[in-house]
This record gives sequence, C-alpha cells and structure tokens, in this order.
Amino acid sequence: MGMDGGGKLPYSYAAAGGHHDAKVLKSFSRVEPRKFGLGLVAGFLLVTCAYFSTAKFDAIHVAMITPASKDAAGIGALVAAAGGSKQQTDLDQDALSKEGSKDEVLEKDDGKTSPLGPDSGRNASLEDKSKNEGDAGAVVASAVAPNRAEVGGGDAVLAKDDDASVGDGGALLPPVSSEESANSTQESGLEDEELKVQDAIANPGKKSDDLSSNNGSSPSNTNGSSPSNTNGSSRSVVPSDPASLPAPVQQVSPSTAKIKAPADQRIPPIPEVKQADSKAPVREWKPLCDLTSNRRIDWCELDGDVRVLGANSTVTLVAPPGADDRTFREESWRIKPYPRKADPNAMHNVQVVTVQSVSGEAPACTEHHDVPALVFSDRGYTGNYFHAYTDVILPLFLTARQYSGEVMLLVTNLQMWWLGKFMPVFKSISKYEVVDLDADPRVRCFRHVQVGLTSHDDFSIDPRRAPNNYSMVDFTAFMRATYGLPRAAAVAPAGKRFRLLVIARARTRRFVNTEELVRGAEKVGFEVVVSEGNHEVAPFAELANSCDAVVGVHGAGLTNMVFLPTGGVVIQVVPLGGLEFVAGYFRGPSRDMGLRYLEYRITPEESTLIDQYPRDHPVFTDPDGVKSKGWDSLKEAYLDKQDVRLDMKRFRPTLKKAIGHLRAKARARASKNNSTTS
Repeated sequence: MGMDGGGKLPYSYAAAGGHHDAKVLKSFSRVEPRKFGLGLVAGFLLVTCAYFSTAKFDAIHVAMITPASKDAAGIGALVAAAGGSKQQTDLDQDALSKEGSKDEVLEKDDGKTSPLGPDSGRNASLEDKSKNEGDAGAVVASAVAPNRAEVGGGDAVLAKDDDASVGDGGALLPPVSSEESANSTQESGLEDEELKVQDAIANPGKKSDDLSSNNGSSPSNTNGSSPSNTNGSSRSVVPSDPASLPAPVQQVSPSTAKIKAPADQRIPPIPEVKQADSKAPVREWKPLCDLTSNRRIDWCELDGDVRVLGANSTVTLVAPPGADDRTFREESWRIKPYPRKADPNAMHNVQVVTVQSVSGEAPACTEHHDVPALVFSDRGYTGNYFHAYTDVILPLFLTARQYSGEVMLLVTNLQMWWLGKFMPVFKSISKYEVVDLDADPRVRCFRHVQVGLTSHDDFSIDPRRAPNNYSMVDFTAFMRATYGLPRAAAVAPAGKRFRLLVIARARTRRFVNTEELVRGAEKVGFEVVVSEGNHEVAPFAELANSCDAVVGVHGAGLTNMVFLPTGGVVIQVVPLGGLEFVAGYFRGPSRDMGLRYLEYRITPEESTLIDQYPRDHPVFTDPDGVKSKGWDSLKEAYLDKQDVRLDMKRFRPTLKKAIGHLRAKARARASKNNSTTS
C-alpha cells in the first residue's frame, strides 16, 4: 500500500476497511486534546491487531539504532515495528501537532534518508512484503553505519539502486529518495519475499549482516567510535511481541556473504605479489679492480666462479649462465699486489698478476676450495724489519683475520727464508699451507678471491674502515698471542723495578755512549736491558714483552714495540736532519697501540755529523736543501753516516717522564683493584 508524498513517511498503516493512511492521520489530528490519550491507545491496539492478523512469520526482530547525527528537523533516523511503536507514534503526534497536517510533515522530512540498518537482510524483505500486499509490515529506518554492505544471495535482498547500499569502505552513501525506495519495494512479489524469509528461518547456519550489532567484529565498532558499536552507544534490540522472544538472528558468514558496494567506494584489490618481486635484486656489474681509492695499493675482488692458475699468474672470473651486459663484462687488469705502488724501487721486482673476466672458455678446475683466497707478494721492501710489518704482516692481519683461519694464502714472489722468519704469524692467520703461487701448476677454484691486501697507512689501522673495527690494539694483542707472550699490561712485579729496553743498533744511528745511557736510566729507577736483536723474531719478542719501556734511535728496531704490554712507553730519539716526518712512522702507531709516546730530538752537538762536517756546512744549516736533492741524498747524509751521542743532562727529564708515567699507571691500577675488592 502506497503512502502520500511518495512514501517518505517512515512507517505505514493497514486497516480492515482499506482506509487510506492519510485519512487515519487526519482523524488523529482532529482528536481533541483531552481525548488524545484514549485515541492513541485505541489506535495502537487497532494497528497491533491488524498487524498480527496478517503476519505470516513467527517473529520480527526490529533494531532501533541511535543516529550518528540529527537531521534538519531535529529527529534522527528511526527504526519502527509494523505500524510504529510508542516512540514512533509519539514522534508522529509531535510532528502533527506542530505542523497541523500530514502534508506539512512530509514536506519537512523531504530531505531525510532511510538507509538500511544492521538487520537489513531480514527487515528489507519484510518491508517489501508489507508494501506490496497492503499488510502491516516492518519498515526499517536507521542511521547509516560506516563499514556496512547489504548482504545478498539467498539470505537477503539487494536494493535495486546500488547507491542505496553501503560498502565495506566505510564512507557515507548518497541519500536515496523516498520515491525510488518505494518503487524498488513494489517491484518484488510476495511469494519471493516469503520464500526468502522462510529460508532464513529454516537455515539458521546462514547469517545475516549483523556483525556490528551482535558481536562487534566490524572494524567500525571495536572501540566504541561507531554509532552502532556494542559498548553502549546503540539501543538494545526490542522484539516485536513483548510476550514472546524472537528467534535469534543468524549471522551470515563472511565467506558466504556477497558484498556489494558502489564503484567509487570499493576498496581496491590487493595486487598479487609476483614471484619475481620476492627475489633479490640483480647485482649490477662493477669493475673487478680498484686502482684509485687507495694510494698505497691496487686491489681486486672477485666473487663467483674464480679460477687461479699460478703457472701463468692469472686469476679468472668465469661468466655465470645467462649473464648479460648488465651483470657481466669481460675485463683484464694487470696488478702488482704489494702496497707501495707509488714507489718504483719497491715495485720493480713484484710479480704482475693478470686479473680477468671471461665469458668463453676457461681452464678446467683441478682443485675446488670452499674457503676464500688472498693473493699477495712478499717481495718489495720486506727484507727490512719495519717494512715486513707495515707492508705485509699488518695488512695480512687486517684482511684475513676476519676469516678466523678459514682462508688460503697464495703468495707470489715467495721468499722461503722470509716466510720461515714469520711462520708463526702465517699459521695464526690461516689453517692451510701457504701456496707458492708462481710454482703452482694446478687450477684452483674458489668462490671469492681478493688480489692485493687491504692497507690503510704505514704501520697503522683505521678502525672506521677495518673489518670488525679492528684497531692497532687488536693487532698487538694478536701478535702477543701468536708468540705466546704473557704480559698484556705494563705492571712491575712486586719489589722490582720497571724494565727499559735499549735498542742498540749495530751499524748506523747507534748510541755511541750506551753505557752512560744505562747508568742514567738506572739512576731514575729503571732496570735496563740492552739488545740489538737478531734474525729470530720470537726471542726478541719475549724480551720486549718482559720490558715496560723501549728507547731507540729512529729505525726498524722500534717496530718491536708491538710486543710491549699495553700502557708501556716508547721513546724515539730523532736524529739531526729534519727527520720529524719519518718519526711519524712510530709516533701515531705507538699511541694507537695504547702506549705512551715520548720524542727526543737531538742537537747538532749530540750528532756524530759534527765530527765530519764543519758547523756551517749545509748539513747543519740547510737540511731542507739536502732533502730536496732526493731520498738518496737524505739517506746518505742523515741516516747512513750519523750516530747519536746523548747529552744525559738534557735527556734525563725524558727518562723521568717515562718512569713517572709507569708509576702513575701502577698506582691507578692498584687503587682500582683495592676499590673492587673492598
């Protein structure tokens, strides 16, 4: 049965005599105020009887939901049972009493919407049934709840106009006109609606779209922010018949419900992740060798199928299957793996190693290795004790220590005497036999090869660039462990003096007055040991470790400070000739090792050059001019022909500083130990 004004009034009446609902409204408006209450009760009973005389189902479940906001007339969207509840009637009477006629009320409510509420599955069917047959039916009017969608299929009837449904996106839908709503409900037949209602009752396993009003599983009502959430903001569910409880409303499983939403509100589908997206990005090709970043050495790094043929000094990277120009290129480099690339004299006898990448044929592997390999030379200046450390041993530690012995050492220009001298170091670095690369006829295959050792500076490590942040303290600890040295800290045994090692050079830059130096050191409190050292490293390492301080003229002998215990003292005596720059080879490294560095620069009177040249000779007056003629000129004048005669009165304060430092460290350590034990 239709309504005046296109059915905009959110309720309907049905009477046995078929009276038009407008007449009923007018009859109510004519009732005198004193008889209004009696007429209200009579009307309510009349509508209720008419409703239950025509209803063909067991129970009606009507939910009244508080609107999110009030409309223009100050009245929110309503949910009413057939013919209207008392609350609905009160609202109608209030509107009629204010406006005077139904037409005015309809005009006032013309802009309101009546979207479906949580029970849209069952109540929408009932609404269609009541409008098509003229029976008293339930018309559902509720506030639009976000994150809702009409449920279709066998459990519910979708609205004819897609704009009247609410998608899961949660946005508010455009208003639906009352004429469109009435027309859409008139198009469905009674038999279809009855079948759907009966099917919903007969199949309790099928659930309606009642998630927000029953269990709060909808995202819009989990925290009470939605108008329909279950934490108190929604009105309780009221059965149509107070005398009998309705059957519980079954919920539609999300897997069986068909969700329909306007195109502009649907959540875009999640794009499928292709298998290729989960793979690691393709590694682009980079040059095999680096000739610019390190001023000391050229080096190369190869990963993949790497084949080393020592007989012709080649290291070859073979292209993997399917390689293209982006991931592989053919290259060829000639590398001298020794860290003195700017010194032609040092590099003259270093073997050239060819580093290449090929995509064609390559020599077949005769041996496969599961560990990485390092290729380097031990020629250059390694015959000098200082250069043996700064050019090979220290870079070898810096490069290979991170592998904890699981690395192979392939040495070109191998000198067996030199290898034997430092054999404990090589055994500590690698668990494998050192390979004489130049004499090796086999094709050794690796997954990773580095040609050239990592080198930061002369006798120095930059922890910021080193693997595992290695430092010179780590290097000295490694050297002490390699030679089994017991003392890690400079601590004098109880009742004994601190020990001073005097390095007595045999040929040049010697202490001419060594005995006077010993007596002066003993006077300030040292126990003095004098030694020149010999070919064997281990005995001298033990001696150096037993001492707390070392003194010597600039030279390779000071390299033995690597065996001093941490906290010891290094005194470098700098000869005449402006050699402060070469003194830097020990100045910075000693501090990096955790040692106290003291520097003593001699005067012309303390140099034996005073016995060879007059006082006004350029050797004394113009040392820069001598150096400007080249290294050989400087070396001959100041390094090869000069010895030192210390002025002990001038040198004694330096000795006092050294022993004062050691005593202060001892007192601080003792105080710390006492505070710990107490």
